[in-house]
Amino acid sequence: QVQLVESGGGLVQAGGSLRLSCAFSGRTFSSYAMGWFRQAPGKEREFVAAISRRWSGGITYYLDSVKGRFTCSRDNAKNTVYLQLNSLKPEDTAVYYCAAEAKGYSGRVYYSKVGSYDYWGQGTQVTVSS
Repeated sequence: QVQLVESGGGLVQAGGSLRLSCAFSGRTFSSYAMGWFRQAPGKEREFVAAISRRWSGGITYYLDSVKGRFTCSRDNAKNTVYLQLNSLKPEDTAVYYCAAEAKGYSGRVYYSKVGSYDYWGQGTQVTVSS
């Protein structure tokens, strides 16, 4: 069974940075595409970023509003996916979740859908003060 554990969230001022980590265990990490989503109070869960599995080249995809500010990466040796958050804005405040996709499909549209993912972490809170 796959387990995902996020860490690295916290309280930061606008313009600041955070690095989120998601530790993967239970299966072969490099075989999974990984995604990051966020959910603010009263809103639906929203796609933020994704990175394809190793044999697909580790291609990254982003929500338009975070392009140039957030960077998604993976370390297959450490079974970990990261989300570097720079130039944070108050509207980035949310619980951030990582997710793992096992079915083998790819592409931005597919990765942006909550239903494409098979496993989810418990989330980590990111709060950006103005």
